[in-house]
Amino acid sequence: MNTRRSLRIGVIFGGRSSEHEVSLSSAGNVIDALQKAGHTVVPIGITPHGRWLTAGDPLRRLTFATNGDVPVHSDLVAPEDNLVETDKWALLPRPSRGQQLPDIDVIFPVLHGPFGEDGTVQGLLEMANIPYVGCGVLGSAVGMDKAVVRQIFTAAGIRQTPACVVMRKAWQREPDAAIAGVEDELSYPLFVKPANMGSSVGVSKARTRAELGDAIDIACRYDRKVLVEQAVPNAREIEVSVLGNEEVIASVPGEIIPGAEFYDYAAKYLDDTSELLIPAPLNPELTAEVQEIAMRAFRAIDGSGLARVDFLLDDRSGLLYLNELNTMPGFTRISMYPKLWEASGISYAELVDRLVQLALERYEDKQQNQTTH
Repeated sequence: MNTRRSLRIGVIFGGRSSEHEVSLSSAGNVIDALQKAGHTVVPIGITPHGRWLTAGDPLRRLTFATNGDVPVHSDLVAPEDNLVETDKWALLPRPSRGQQLPDIDVIFPVLHGPFGEDGTVQGLLEMANIPYVGCGVLGSAVGMDKAVVRQIFTAAGIRQTPACVVMRKAWQREPDAAIAGVEDELSYPLFVKPANMGSSVGVSKARTRAELGDAIDIACRYDRKVLVEQAVPNAREIEVSVLGNEEVIASVPGEIIPGAEFYDYAAKYLDDTSELLIPAPLNPELTAEVQEIAMRAFRAIDGSGLARVDFLLDDRSGLLYLNELNTMPGFTRISMYPKLWEASGISYAELVDRLVQLALERYEDKQQNQTTH
């Protein structure tokens, strides 16, 4: 499945998400792998304010700006740029009028979370009829919304933990009634999450009514819809990577031993106290079950390209619960998605190349659709 020619590949990164910094880290590794494979990379950055950057070195610009290190007179900004010093993001140059991107063969949108992984950018690329890596509009949108995708997995007969949804307006209007509604359906301890967010941003564990209220307050900062899930007792965190379009394969599973009480943002990106076990110490039957359910979940959302599927395993009962499906997982060289494939015999460079080929394959298939009548 290796690409047979050098391609011009646009890599989009950054974006208006709390996972902006994670996207920059992922993009750096993807760009490096594509260039080493002989492809020409066109970097396309998006600031947290939604400005698109194509001139100069957008990745370097955004990385410096994210760290708060963009001086007014630096080699990162051209002297002729009209800069406003009241905002570090305004220190980045605006594109000149009439500036256009060169022709691009395929787009690799290395965007995590809302405004990039949720079908928004995918819809733009569909309208422009440009091939792109990863799930389409439908798979991306439902994969991002943890509340909606649960309904799809339920229809597919996939086991999940009991859960309910709290809307921000209802919470702000009648918090006591909202908590009573949760307690009528679920038992403590609970996990509270923004429905449309990734990297465990805004996720809290609640053991009491007071902690539940605090957790909902935190989750409501990030989304209008909050998912409350009943915790799995004795849970082990198992992850598996999926690759393909109609023909799908699954990697060996991995297990995360969190350094904190659960695998939160700090445990994922800010400290090194968590342990990754690859492959996960599972018996052959359970390994096969994890892989089969991961591929079934991927097909249920009409996935394409890639996804990382996360499970919670009750270590006493042996029951497996689908926790989440991530349609554009972290893509640094130490991220779980590429590490699981490396353990399965596919190197990082080959993995990136396969994803590009899958994008072109899906595009060719879509070109058979008649668009006029």
